[in-house]
Amino acid sequence: MAISENYPLFIGGDWIDKKEKFDVINPATEEVIVQVPNAGPEEMKQAIEAAVRVQPEWADTVASERARILADAAKLMRERIEKLAEIMTIEEGKPLAESRGEIGYAASFLEWFAEEAKRIYGDTIPSNSKDKRILVIKRPVGVTAAITPWNFPAAMITRKIAPAFAAGCTMIVKPSELTPLSALEIAKIFEEVGLPKGVLSIVAGTEPAALTRVLMDDVRVRKISFTGSTPVGKLLMKQAADTMKRVSFELGGHAPFIVFQDADLDEAVSHAVLAKMRGMGEACVAANRFYVQEEVLESFTEKLASRLQAMKVGNGLQEGVSVGPLIEPAAVQKVEDHVQDAVAKGAKLVLGGERSGQNKGYYYPPTLLTNVNEDMKVTFEETFGPVAAILPFSTEEEVIQKANNTRYGLAAYFFTRDVGRLFRLADRLEYGILGANDGLPSTAQAPFGGIKESGLGREGSKYGIEEYLDIKYISIGGISR
Repeated sequence: MAISENYPLFIGGDWIDKKEKFDVINPATEEVIVQVPNAGPEEMKQAIEAAVRVQPEWADTVASERARILADAAKLMRERIEKLAEIMTIEEGKPLAESRGEIGYAASFLEWFAEEAKRIYGDTIPSNSKDKRILVIKRPVGVTAAITPWNFPAAMITRKIAPAFAAGCTMIVKPSELTPLSALEIAKIFEEVGLPKGVLSIVAGTEPAALTRVLMDDVRVRKISFTGSTPVGKLLMKQAADTMKRVSFELGGHAPFIVFQDADLDEAVSHAVLAKMRGMGEACVAANRFYVQEEVLESFTEKLASRLQAMKVGNGLQEGVSVGPLIEPAAVQKVEDHVQDAVAKGAKLVLGGERSGQNKGYYYPPTLLTNVNEDMKVTFEETFGPVAAILPFSTEEEVIQKANNTRYGLAAYFFTRDVGRLFRLADRLEYGILGANDGLPSTAQAPFGGIKESGLGREGSKYGIEEYLDIKYISIGGISR
């Protein structure tokens, strides 16, 4: 068992315990894994004070040293992949193979931004006066905070702390109270590789609104990065206005998955399983609406049903399991509600549709719906579960309009062998991430983020570090020739 008997909080570089604790539940068994100290506003204030104290020193640390810390942390993370993956599966539920994949993905952000730390370049700009020079430099934003979700409890943290540390920013992480253990394990790694005290704090608690309010009210916290729901993102944006904080948000999504008649159907089905079922469908980029051209509708549906039916549901620690539990009872209830709504409005249940028969655990099987229409919740609300809803279409123009008919704009997927069509859809689909014949486009070197109500800013890639840098313009006069 990889779980430690004791998980104190990590605040200002110190491990802090409290009498008041909260339970961390294994969603596969409904058992209490461990108890974690329940942080409140005072602990959050301590974290901010520690970050403020060390920020000037950390900002002036040479880039090569910040890069070394990130690279060493990535190396240690990869060395501990089995332990970290087991912890993730126990607290979050995803199958062990997926947890291993997430640890590798999380480490890749540390590796990428270790390199980017050494490439924060400025500019010189020609002046219109012969006795002046114009210089542009970039400096760290300052104290930052990350509010991260439970569905990717390691990668959503490293995707934020890696660019922050590379840029010279301190960061306070408020992980989900459902999955705090992965965050605390990351803190252990950074402590071991020599991250200065106060640069990182992990503050977990069962009153997220109260903890977040401390961050939002403190003018010294200059930036907030949040991954989560669109309604919470809107609330944080309003709160950020009072202190003019910089914000970057990765919010909700409702990804269309479009299959044209000329697509390689076997490839499209394989990628559909990846895009829909990774993490039990509990992902903002998960495919929700499957638009399939009428000529291949029956064939695609049969192939997808066969693949989904073969997926084994169970505890993610068990061999052969490819579908773990959902995170909590409310998640199962939401999936049930969406499926029942669809069936009541005329959808055909091809596969699944009822809670799995395990005595314990928050399980729901892979579910496939056809005869779906736009009046059903599955076509406009995030299901956040293992439900695929298939809708037919006839023309390219029709499916573009339907795919764009949403307030979300995070990810979209389409499958075609027509190069011209590929570029037309790339231009016209209103999404920040497009998987063209690719159901798994996320990678550290590419910019991840959405448009419309799916968020602001980008994470990963060369663009990700810009979110943590201020631009300073210096006009230098009195230069004699």
